[in-house]
Amino acid sequence: MAADGLTTVHSNYGPQETIGRLEAAIKAKGMTIFARIDHAGAAAEVGMALRPTEVLLFGNPKGGTPLMQSAQTIGIDLPLKALVWQDAAGATWLSYNDPAWLAWRHGVGPEAQAAIDGMTAALRAVATAATGP
Repeated sequence: MAADGLTTVHSNYGPQETIGRLEAAIKAKGMTIFARIDHAGAAAEVGMALRPTEVLLFGNPKGGTPLMQSAQTIGIDLPLKALVWQDAAGATWLSYNDPAWLAWRHGVGPEAQAAIDGMTAALRAVATAATGP
C-alpha cells in the first residue's frame, strides 16, 4: 500500500487506451460505471491546459453496502474510483484508493473483511487488465 492508501500502477498504453481498457474490465467484472470525469476536457473548456486526466466512478452495491453497514461515513469514498493520468514525461498511470486503507480510515469493523478483500481483488484485477500487456 502506498502512502495515504493510494495505489499507482504504470500502464503499457496511452491514456485513452488505458481508460477504455479499464472501462471494459470493470464491465466484465459485472460492476456499474456511474460516471466518467474528463478533467483535461473540463480544463480545456475554460482555456486551461491539463495533461490527460480522467476518473471513472464504479462499483457494485453488493461490495460497498457491507462497508457502509459497518461505517456509513465510508459512503464519502464510495463508489470506487480510478484515475488515469499522464505525467510530464508522457507515461500513463492508473491510481486508486486501497480498500483496506479506506476501511481503516472510516473504522470499518471485521464483519466487512470479506467485502474489503473482494474489492481489493477486483481493483487489482481491473487495474492489471487496463495496464498490462
